[in-house]
Amino acid sequence: NCKIWVRVLADLPITGKPAEVRMGRGKGNPTGWIAHVSTGQIPFEMDGVSLSNARQAARLAAHKPCSSTKFV
Repeated sequence: NCKIWVRVLADLPITGKPAEVRMGRGKGNPTGWIAHVSTGQIPFEMDGVSLSNARQAARLAAHKPCSSTKFV
């Protein structure tokens, strides 16, 4: 019985306007969401998983974030 906690939340919207639109009239529609992760912050926690399975899951997901990560 394993548990996974996601400790970061994407709560900052990224907005954008179409090309060749005049200035003014607001920021534009939301196009995506981002999360600021500080140095030393733990983004994911796992419990009830063997160490080998946790390392394999972390290795498979390591290419997703655009920053360097390490397994603790």
